[in-house]
This record gives sequence, C-alpha cells and structure tokens, in this order.
Amino acid sequence: MERNLAAVLRSRRFTSPVIVLSVLLVVALVAWLSFAYLRDRLSAGECGTPQQVTIMAAPDIAPVLTEVARTLPGQDGPDCFQVNVTSKDSAGAADALVAGQAAGVDVWVPESTMWLQRARDMSAWNVPESGPAIASSPVVFALTEDTASKLGWPGKTPSWQEVLDADPASTSIGFPDPGRDPIGVDTLLGVKALTKNAADPEAALAATMRKLTAKVVRWSAELFPQQTGNPPFAAFPASEHSVLSHNLGDGGNKLIAAYPGAPIPSLDYPYVVLPGAAEASRSGAERFLRALLDPAASGAFAGAGFRSPTGQVLGEPAKDGRTSATAVPAEPPDRLANDAILQTWAGVNLSARVQVLLDVSGSMSALVPGTGKSRMQLTVQAAIGGIGLFKPTTELGMWLFSTKLDGDKDYRELLPMRTVAEQLAAGGLGQLQGVRPKPDGATGMYDSILAAYRNSRQNWEPGRINLVVVLTDGRNEDRDSIGKDQLLAELGKLQDPRKPLPVIGIGIGPDIDASELRTISAATGGQAFTTADPTKISDVFYQALSKLLCQPPSCKP
Repeated sequence: MERNLAAVLRSRRFTSPVIVLSVLLVVALVAWLSFAYLRDRLSAGECGTPQQVTIMAAPDIAPVLTEVARTLPGQDGPDCFQVNVTSKDSAGAADALVAGQAAGVDVWVPESTMWLQRARDMSAWNVPESGPAIASSPVVFALTEDTASKLGWPGKTPSWQEVLDADPASTSIGFPDPGRDPIGVDTLLGVKALTKNAADPEAALAATMRKLTAKVVRWSAELFPQQTGNPPFAAFPASEHSVLSHNLGDGGNKLIAAYPGAPIPSLDYPYVVLPGAAEASRSGAERFLRALLDPAASGAFAGAGFRSPTGQVLGEPAKDGRTSATAVPAEPPDRLANDAILQTWAGVNLSARVQVLLDVSGSMSALVPGTGKSRMQLTVQAAIGGIGLFKPTTELGMWLFSTKLDGDKDYRELLPMRTVAEQLAAGGLGQLQGVRPKPDGATGMYDSILAAYRNSRQNWEPGRINLVVVLTDGRNEDRDSIGKDQLLAELGKLQDPRKPLPVIGIGIGPDIDASELRTISAATGGQAFTTADPTKISDVFYQALSKLLCQPPSCKP
C-alpha cells in the first residue's frame, strides 16, 4: 500500500497539494477507524462498574449461591453484574421485609415457600407468593444409631410408620414448632398422608399428632445433638441436608435418615426477585437464576448435599449415606391446606398465643370481705395459677387497662409477647405481682379491647390457639371512647373464619355487666365467664381455661 501511495504521489497527474492532502486525510481516517474497532473488540470483555445483585438467602443454601457466583462466567460486557450473597435465617428475613428493613435486597431465597406465605400474612404484601425452586431437601426422621438398630438398621432403613409406632417410653421424639418451622409443617403433612387410609383418618391423625406434642421446641436446629454428650432425642424431623451436614462434622453421634415412603413437601428453596429491585439488578438476578438452574452448577449443590428441585440426588447416594436416589416431593401446600393442618395441630397440642387485658381501674383496689385481699390481688393470684396450666411453649403477653394509662391511651404493655418459659425466666411473674390499681382510673374497656384485638389479629400465629382474654371487675366507663355498637362493628370487620381469634371475657364482682361481656365475646366466637363473688375468681378462671384448652379433636367441649 505504501509503494502504491508513493507512486501516486510521484505521478504528474496528482501533484496538486489539495489532492495530496485529501489522500492523506482519507488514510488517517481509515487508520483511526481501524484503531477504534480494534480497541472496542479488545475491551469488549472489560466491565466498568458492574450492577450489584444482593441476595438474602437461608444459611444452609447461602454458601452454595456464593460458590456459584464466584465461578459464574460471563459477568462482563456493558450489562455486567456482580452477585453478593448475605446469609439470613428466614424468620429474621421475613421480619426485616415486614419492617421495611431489607432495603437494597434484590432476591430472597428462604428454605421453603412457606416463608413467602408467612411474610405475606405478616403484612409484607409485595413479597411474591411463590418462586422457582433452585434445589430441594426432603424431610426425614433423624434417628440415633441405637434407635435405628432397634428398628432393623443396617439391614433395612426404618420407615416413618415404624418410628411413629415405636414405644414413646424408649423412643422419645422431639418436634419443631410447626407454627414457626416449615420442617414441622411438612412433617404434619407427611403424617396426614400416612393416616389417610385409616378407618377413621381424623382420629388416626389426631392420635399420631398427639405423640409429637410431648417435646416441642422452637426450631429444628435445637433438636440436633451437640458434638459431645448424648443426643437429647431418639428421633426428630429434620431436612436430609442437615442430617448429611451433621454426619460430616467432626463429632460423633451419627444420625440415620428415615424416609416417609410417600410424597410429601420438601424444602424447596424458592428464588424470588423482590418488587423493589432495580431494573438492572432484576436483569442480573434473572441471569443468575439461569446459571443456578444450569447443569454446570449441579456440582456445587451436590457437594453441599442438596437434591435437584425434582428430588433427584445430584451426586452418588452411596457415598453420603442416602439410601434413596429419588425422593419426589409433593407440591407445596396451598394456604388453605397449610392453615387446616396447623389448626388441627393447635387443637391437639394445646399451645396458645394469649393476649391478656388486665383491668387496673380504681375499683380493683376494693377489699373482698373475708379474704383480707383486694380484687386486684385475687385476680393476679388466679392469673398466676392459670399461667401454670399453659404449656411452656404457649406465648403470653399482658396489657393493663384503665383510663389514660399511657397519655390519652387507656392501655399500656406490662409483659411483651413471649413464651411462658421465657416469661418465667425473665421475671414476668414478679412484674405481675407488682401490679397496682390506678386510684383515680375508670374502666376504659372498649378502646382497650379493640386495640388488643387489632394487635392480635395482625400478629395471629398459625399452629396456636390465638386468644384475647379480658379480666375485669366492671363495665366501660370511658365517655371519650368508642361506643359498644362501634366496637362490635369493628370487631365484625376483623373476623376471619380461617384464623379464629375469640375474645374470652372473665368478669368478677357486683359491678360487672355480664350481658355486655357476653355480647362482646360472642361477636368474635368467644365466651364470657362471670361471677358476682370475687372469691370465685379462681374457679371462673380455671373454668374458662379448661374449655379453652380442651379443643377438638383431642376432646369434646
């Protein structure tokens, strides 16, 4: 090209300076365009500022997502992205979403679709109801080697039915609270599948459930044996992944997994892009989902002991102790099925969530003849005795009410909602014993009942008998409050047949308006128990609790 150009320049026909400069300009332009093209080609794989994709994942799956993100090819080009994974237990993640404290989170991966439903029930309405599963882990019964050997292992793997039929005296079964832990819910659904062909399926389900109520803990992680010492339970429900992880630990106490023998819901690890994700982050999140579902990522899931979303073992079962290469999961239960099984559990387990309203108006200081005690003292005494009737896992909170206890509000919190075991440990009984009436206080009943009911409706918990209990010695005396008709109308609006929340009225003393208390209780499906004799408060209180804690199908009211 250079020789041709020189020849042209030497030619007499092209010796004009204008022509020479034009030719040189064309050459320079071609050279610049060629350089720009090469520069763009060479830098096509570079990424300036990658778009961040923040994922909040359950602790067991988070390390796998991190591993896949590190090895993900193709995070380059003009739309490149970077994945950041944060480990967060699903209960805490749901709370954060409800409280609006998950700003900047683009994707949520809990261990179960149940958590998506739970977050929505807790008022995180914008959380999707479902998402594509990226892995699965079947629910099994974890058995100690001694327990498994009694049931025929290692010659055969024990079945769920054999575990549930074992003598409770020699085979203690721990159980995670199904109102909190999806493993508990999935186990109950498995039990229902096992008993559906019984002569009386409802009775068989209730009887089997009753065996599981003896040792209930908050979370399945609490059921595992420590690295040293004897296991706390002979058997307990767990995810297959957690059993494998435990057996790979440094300690002893190996566990044997017993499989249900029927399709039941597994932990399904749904991948949901949250509505608040930016468009660029959403694009990166969708690309990362495709990478997670790509067969190239199966090694990371297999190495951590997870199965495919359809229940297939991704590695070699013989190497990690799994006896079944396939555990086809049932579809996650819909909300109605979920609520139904938890309501059955609530009736059998007799564990409750109780919001107590305690009257501290001035009339509660009146002395009760022949006792040397005030109405307040007798009521507190009965309440303390009643607390002993509840299971340690029952949740209990207490508000005091009179008039203007907290600014213009007629009520204030005395004990926050905690389990009975936690209340006892935190000195709750001492706080209750220290309650004194407000000398100039009247009975601000209507506003207090409505506020407590709204709070309990908002915080209604599945798997429990949810109650609002009102302890009073009088009738509404607050002229600045809503009227009874408005209270009844508001209570009517708050009713949900799928989530029963009765008000239980307990009234004592000659000033009680029994009709008023019965009307308010009946509007919520509850009952009122009253007596004009304050010395009978303990009898009335225990009568109310005995009916409350005797729910079908465990016994007839």
